[in-house]
Amino acid sequence: MARGQIPLESFGPMSPRHIALAALLVCLWGLNFVCTRLALDHIPPMLLVGLRYVGGAGLCVALPRPAIAWWRLLAITVSMFIGQYLCLYLALDLGFPAGLSSVALQVQAFFTIILAALMLHERPKTRQWLGTLIAMAGVGLIALSTTRAGIPVAAVILLLGAAVAWALGNIWMRGAGTYDPLGMIAWMSLLAMAPMLAVSAIFEGPARDLRALGSITWLVFGEILYIAIVSTLGGFTIWSYLVKRYPASTVAPITLAVPVTGAASAALLLGETFGLYRLAGMALILLGLVLAAMPWRLGARRRPAAAAPLDEALASKEA
Repeated sequence: MARGQIPLESFGPMSPRHIALAALLVCLWGLNFVCTRLALDHIPPMLLVGLRYVGGAGLCVALPRPAIAWWRLLAITVSMFIGQYLCLYLALDLGFPAGLSSVALQVQAFFTIILAALMLHERPKTRQWLGTLIAMAGVGLIALSTTRAGIPVAAVILLLGAAVAWALGNIWMRGAGTYDPLGMIAWMSLLAMAPMLAVSAIFEGPARDLRALGSITWLVFGEILYIAIVSTLGGFTIWSYLVKRYPASTVAPITLAVPVTGAASAALLLGETFGLYRLAGMALILLGLVLAAMPWRLGARRRPAAAAPLDEALASKEA
């Protein structure tokens, strides 16, 4: 095991406390899509990406930098905090529905399972591969409904880019060793905030940014607070906590439940409707989640995922 690495809790199902944390995470991130869609009606997408990290960046005054290599911290930040949300917000700004985006983004679970097998030498079980294929079929049905609804192809490509960026962040996070999750999120926020604010000023223009900031209402301010504090700080603290304690192929499929809360909140708060294809797709995704993420042989002990070789190599470079 690499120096400072937390042992994987992979000798049985997730503990009830960790299952509760995963359920809370699903609810927080599901509602986040609605808040983001509403905020984008008033704030340019690149500026909103920068604003979501203001709260976390402020915590760096009180929290020390995580004791991990700078290159790894930057890699996680660029993939998970910049790449993922820049692509996602641009897709939403192009008209991709919030509830549907909560479904489409979950292809990150498939990319994570594949990358974990290739880069971390984790060995997903047959049921995890089967669950992934079933869930992919569900995403395919939803994609079919988007073409009929006239969703721009660029928006679909951007969402896939967001999923790939999230998956890469999951992989880099697994080799980070022991760290304080809140401190990790705070310093990632600091590293992501300044570049995104600069990118917004360059591509969206300082005049547009200032005009948007000057017209913020209390409702929009509340939406930004939810995105910055509840979803970013709270959600990613829970996510990094779980990723550090279970194989990526076990944790990643849990986020397939986010479309349920995302679609439900979008239907209730935004009035989004879902046809037969989308409903069937969501059902397949849930079935895939059950197969891929839930334990079937509760009494059986299994060997931990073989992630050590790459972790050892990376740790030796960080020493």
